Amino acid sequence: MRIAYRTCPLCEAGCGLEVSLRGEHVVRIRGDRDDVFSRGYICPKGSTLKQLHDDPDRLRRPLVKRDGHHVEVDWPEAWAEVERGLLGVIGRSGRESVATYLGNPSAHNLSAMLFNRSLLQAVGTRQRYSASTVDQMPRQVAAAYVFGTPVSVPVPDLDRTDHLVIVGANPYASNGSLCTAPDFPGRIEAIRARGGTVVVVDPRRSRTAEEADRWVAIRPGTDALFLAAIVSVLAAEGRVAAGDHIGPHLVGLDSVVAACAPFTPDSVAAATGVTPEEIRLVAHGLADAASASVYGRVGTTTTEFGTVTSWLIDVVNIVTGNLDRAGGAMFAKPVAGGASTRGVSGTGPGFRIGRGSTRARGLPEVMGEYPAAALAEEITAPGDARVRALITVAGNPVLSTPNSGQLDAALADLEFMVSVDIYLNETTKHADVILPSPSQLQRSHYDLALLQFAVRNVANYSPAVLPLADGEPDEWEILAKLALIAQGHGIDADPQVLDDLVVAGMVRSAVADPSSVICGRDADEVVGHLSSGGRRGPDRLLDFMLQTGPYGAAFGAGPDDGASLDLLVDNPHGVDFGALEPRVPEILRTPSGKIELDHPVLIADLERLAGSIDELRDRGLVLVGRRHLRSNNSWMHNIEVLVKGKPRCTLQVHPDDAARLGLVNGGYAKVTSRVGSVDAPVEVTEMIRPGVVSLPHGWGHDHPDTRLRVAAERAGVNSNVLADHEALDPLSGTAVLNGIPVTVELV
Repeated sequence: MRIAYRTCPLCEAGCGLEVSLRGEHVVRIRGDRDDVFSRGYICPKGSTLKQLHDDPDRLRRPLVKRDGHHVEVDWPEAWAEVERGLLGVIGRSGRESVATYLGNPSAHNLSAMLFNRSLLQAVGTRQRYSASTVDQMPRQVAAAYVFGTPVSVPVPDLDRTDHLVIVGANPYASNGSLCTAPDFPGRIEAIRARGGTVVVVDPRRSRTAEEADRWVAIRPGTDALFLAAIVSVLAAEGRVAAGDHIGPHLVGLDSVVAACAPFTPDSVAAATGVTPEEIRLVAHGLADAASASVYGRVGTTTTEFGTVTSWLIDVVNIVTGNLDRAGGAMFAKPVAGGASTRGVSGTGPGFRIGRGSTRARGLPEVMGEYPAAALAEEITAPGDARVRALITVAGNPVLSTPNSGQLDAALADLEFMVSVDIYLNETTKHADVILPSPSQLQRSHYDLALLQFAVRNVANYSPAVLPLADGEPDEWEILAKLALIAQGHGIDADPQVLDDLVVAGMVRSAVADPSSVICGRDADEVVGHLSSGGRRGPDRLLDFMLQTGPYGAAFGAGPDDGASLDLLVDNPHGVDFGALEPRVPEILRTPSGKIELDHPVLIADLERLAGSIDELRDRGLVLVGRRHLRSNNSWMHNIEVLVKGKPRCTLQVHPDDAARLGLVNGGYAKVTSRVGSVDAPVEVTEMIRPGVVSLPHGWGHDHPDTRLRVAAERAGVNSNVLADHEALDPLSGTAVLNGIPVTVELV
């Protein structure tokens, strides 16, 4: 028997795992009680890495489509097919005819985080898409306008706050999101145990709402009205106070407060479904608390006002004096560095969107990509630069993007498609080549993206638990080789060539940067240091980022106990660099060097919000999504232990609506939107407010030609069939997946 320790890569919580093995076989997985961040906490998903690794449906060899059917081939044949198909399309139609789609698991994957960028650059197309525009993009856009970078997202200081308001999030089911916090539920319970208060604002009485002191049953899509009304209340009562620690570094507070003044509790009550008295009660609770924080997530970002809602969360945290102070909303300092730690503090180029637009609808670029909701029409709309080839990495957009049936049909119209994925699923069934990456237990791990939003400054590195099979490439090698082939270097190109180029480029950039801790050092000497232990790929790049980060060892020029990969290898339970600390003004990267609270793009969107009040008030039945603790988007539905038991893909309906519509518990209902309809089993429950129905996302595993045996046995229905591809938050291009107008009738 041997014990291995690693961080769970399945969601944003980053829990430590203790993996017991006999030889190369996993015997047991449980929470690592000595992990500096999670302290033994584990959810049902973390213990299933063994089942995921052993899943007979998980691909071990490449698949190539022959005569409409996928067959296993060896790697050289797969690479030859990639070269023929991809370069053929590029040669005929140009690089803009190739699109890329990066799925959600990429954010939990060290190889993808470090080598996807090289792949995108090698392909050389602006036709880039990702799961970001069906998830968190509004939060990052709002932060970028106000604080200067898309990763400067304040997170609730959960372990020290006295008052937490959760808007559109259910941490008991999904832990945090853009808020990395193992055992988020336990941290909520600790707030109440020390005498604090937790308020949940959500159309559903979720498990989190059940555990809170107060549930505010808001109508979907109206969170921005609710938050603006809180600002209006505090301003009318003379209780706006940003605090002396923030005041000197803040511009635009007065204009923002004035812009929110018309959104009185009385004016928004009918639209939000929240009484004026309850709005005032929430506002007073935030203002009266010794420390407080407002936290919002997917329920707020996947609406037509996702960006302005995310901004108003920051506004409320500022006007109550709770930004950048203990117990309030604070900024992490990622150990591996990031946009908020590099460069010169207090200055930056600012943020904008629209450096390009989609061909069919003219939708603007946001953070280097186009809205995922536009991908189907970019494939099917005739004309120059029409998308003819697609590369997907760890994504299943046929289930996860709006009007999924439209995209499913569009993918069948491509000339060539290649996917890097572990499954033959609803999306990859369209691929001409599927390149399988190793399982999560066969690769090293560090939460490079997610620790930028952690509630403590920690670092955990996990070496691979199990070896690669003979001849099996690591994931970074797959991505690097795909990039080299896209550049025309042929199927014999060595991934290590790209690896060396990436390392050398990063080092040269750092030694020439006056703000870098290794400025002026000899680049070859630094590269030699990084390579001396034989490290390659993501591990070598990670070591460089740790050494040059804010706590770094700086290749001998920093503290003896400074961050490095060697330090983390020697500390398998992680290293805790401490609680969050105030970072304003150091974190700011805006042109003014201030918190630009009244950015004109955000202020202007308040006019659109005001104009929507009557329409939001008069909407009929609307649909929202939901998540379950045992489900992680679509790709975890093929694990028996996670999907067994009571069916969870049900349409939740309030008893009043059920009686009006003639629905019965256990019966079926047809749900219809502007773009589609599904038949779903009905679950009548008082855990949802009247006027709202709910379907979980990520289901709909009834497509032919997939290899997902367990998922197919519990197919469920795909809620994104109902999402309208034309309904977007205009500031971020993010799909509207919550608050979808629907009709429901008895089947």
